[in-house]
Amino acid sequence: MTEPRHIRNFSIVAHIDHGKSTLADRLIQMTGTVSDRDMKEQLLDAMDIERERGITIKANTVRLEYKARDGETYVLNLIDTPGHVDFAYEVSRSMRAVEGSLLVVDASQGVEAQTLANVYQAIDADHEIVPVLNKVDLPAAEPARVREQIEDVIGIDASEAVEISAKTGVGVPEVLEAIVTRLPAPAGDRDAPLKAMLVDSYYDAYLGVVVLTRVMDGVVKKGDRIRMMKTGGLYQIDRLGVFRPAMVDAKDLGPGEIGFLTASIKQVRDTAVGDTITHEKRQCDKALPGFKPSVPVVFCGLFPVDSAEFEDLRDAIEKLQLNDASFSAEMETSAALGFGFRCGFLGLLHLEVIRDRLEREYNIDLITTAPSVIYQVHLRDGEMIELHNPADMPDPATVERIEEPRIKATILVPDEYLGDVLKLCQDRRGVQLDLTYAGSRAMVVYDLPLNEVVFDFYDRLKSVTRGYASFDYQMIGYQEDQLVKMSILVNDEPVDALSTMVHRARAEARGRAMCEKLKQLIPQHMFKIPIQAAIGGRIIARETISALRKDVTAKCYGGDVTRKKKLLEKQKAGKKKMRQFGKVDIPQEAFISALKMDG
Repeated sequence: MTEPRHIRNFSIVAHIDHGKSTLADRLIQMTGTVSDRDMKEQLLDAMDIERERGITIKANTVRLEYKARDGETYVLNLIDTPGHVDFAYEVSRSMRAVEGSLLVVDASQGVEAQTLANVYQAIDADHEIVPVLNKVDLPAAEPARVREQIEDVIGIDASEAVEISAKTGVGVPEVLEAIVTRLPAPAGDRDAPLKAMLVDSYYDAYLGVVVLTRVMDGVVKKGDRIRMMKTGGLYQIDRLGVFRPAMVDAKDLGPGEIGFLTASIKQVRDTAVGDTITHEKRQCDKALPGFKPSVPVVFCGLFPVDSAEFEDLRDAIEKLQLNDASFSAEMETSAALGFGFRCGFLGLLHLEVIRDRLEREYNIDLITTAPSVIYQVHLRDGEMIELHNPADMPDPATVERIEEPRIKATILVPDEYLGDVLKLCQDRRGVQLDLTYAGSRAMVVYDLPLNEVVFDFYDRLKSVTRGYASFDYQMIGYQEDQLVKMSILVNDEPVDALSTMVHRARAEARGRAMCEKLKQLIPQHMFKIPIQAAIGGRIIARETISALRKDVTAKCYGGDVTRKKKLLEKQKAGKKKMRQFGKVDIPQEAFISALKMDG
């Protein structure tokens, strides 16, 4: 067990691609935690998808031992956090387990939207913050300008910011010294009853649930019987240890230490993140405040292409839920797509990551329906229902009003692209809240409807600013608006998988585009097929796919015209009857392409 005064707990926060994981690699290497033979790039990003996309998805922890210049040996607990807005709750969780943060800023790009979002979370958690300017070896690096920017935009003193290059290792020893001298040691009482915070948990096929924990007060030992204060579960600790990225067993963990424990817990659901762990007999008097649970904001349907794979999909989703508590799923059926799941995600990147993992790790071909958000539908009898799927919309006559979720979006953009960004936000029904300047870059704050953002807002933003804008958002609540459900009818039959919620002012344009797209995608049949977009009983757009025809009059050359007329009438009657009983086959590709249409 280590004395609290020799412990430093810290996280690394930064915008995407500013070098968090690379700095973590250098710290691990310079403290000799991992031998050079086992060292690889982005050592803490263990998932294939993290390594392939070059992003961090799960916050990872590692314990380093460092002999400082004052001759003392310190234990440094590092948590490497994600930079993407979709995984912001991973960041907020990690912040509560540590006392300080290294704020990494790219010396060539400066402060970005996500830098702001993450550093504000650190300030909320009362962290001591050490600014670190990374990539100073690049020709475009301007450390002096970025220092000024940190002071102007964030408002923290950057005069003693450490200048480093995480790639080459220049300046990294100074970072280690700064951690020891400038970050506070954890407080905690060894003799008090055990109070430990459950920071994260994941499922391991051999060990069951592995719980990542930070001890606040007291001591926890192997063999102790512990109680989870929120869920009330009682367990006996089988194994206790620390991560040096690999698991290393420890006899006990004292105040200020971060480690893991296993206790034959069967399901990740039994370990609520933010719960307080205490001893069964000698309990602490007050639980820790915990975290706000993560709330899914984007919903979409996942259906197997081959309906025989439904059981495999159910199995795969259950296994993924073991490791990712923020991903929710419930069964649903669709007339067009068969059995599947309605799943909730923290954002579009989260959705893509889960979909990729299902397809890659479990070999299931998936159809993803259009992403939608949760609407609050207030009925005339005073009841309020949450609408996840537009197909479940109640009868419009019973609805008093519909409210949609709004977000506060912060966009940092170079001056020359500002006009395009303002136009894009205006087109998406945004309300401007603020516009300020930091040097040559504008910081725009908008109030936007979330359903306008989930489709392709980020892609459009990147294309109008040539990739120079950065974007961050947070939910601010619900607001009433003129929203209607638009249904698509093919051959007078509604197709539930294609129904969407749209703003009344845009319904016509959206409906027309959808019908035109489907006209190109659905193959011709022996009878003509009308494709219609409707709001309630009113048709707002229509396209017709003409019928395939056989030339029935080919054998009538010369002779009486009534003979030809009779044959054509007969064919027409046949087509009419066919249309009445005919079934339109909509190919799978048509669904996928139609749902991608928001161009």
